[in-house]
Amino acid sequence: MSRRVVIAEDEAIIRLDLKEILQDEGYDVVGETGRGDEAVELVRSHQPDLVILDVKMPGADGLSAARSIRDLGGKVAVLILTAFSQRNLIDEARDAGVVAYLVKPFQRAELVPAIDRAVTRCEQEWAIDAEVTTASAVGNALPSAEDKLETRRMVDSAKSRLMEQHGLEESDAFAFIQRTAMGQRTRMIEIARQVLEGSLAP
Repeated sequence: MSRRVVIAEDEAIIRLDLKEILQDEGYDVVGETGRGDEAVELVRSHQPDLVILDVKMPGADGLSAARSIRDLGGKVAVLILTAFSQRNLIDEARDAGVVAYLVKPFQRAELVPAIDRAVTRCEQEWAIDAEVTTASAVGNALPSAEDKLETRRMVDSAKSRLMEQHGLEESDAFAFIQRTAMGQRTRMIEIARQVLEGSLAP
């Protein structure tokens, strides 16, 4: 099934280009707008897999819209479009729940990999969140933000080690950690620790 996308970009010609590229690549564009506030409503009503937000828009800027979308609680990846001079906003964007960004003007060859990174990153974070939540439920404790952040940090470090030392793609490195954790009936953070200690390898 093709991934569902909402586009929010106030420059109509860029929005049209985005839509054409996405449709050519097999994505299903379920909503488009030039306003940040309308983007939030489109996400609420269509529940897409991905939303692409320009940083500067009327109604609500891209970061404000990203925060509102994050607060909806659904599983949607957020990619931000930014001008080169706005790259200092990246840290703020990350705090708003943005998982990838693309600098304008962009090429078709840059867009699809950026989308793949955004969706892959979100799927990994959702898997980690689900695992931490399940482990907390078993232990009758509330899942903590610190636990999730520490797990993400350790898993990211272990992925980097697997990619550097064993030539794995990021998605394959994560799959190895996740699959091994399930096989050993332990948590991904424990497998990540073993990878970083050098006691576990593919």
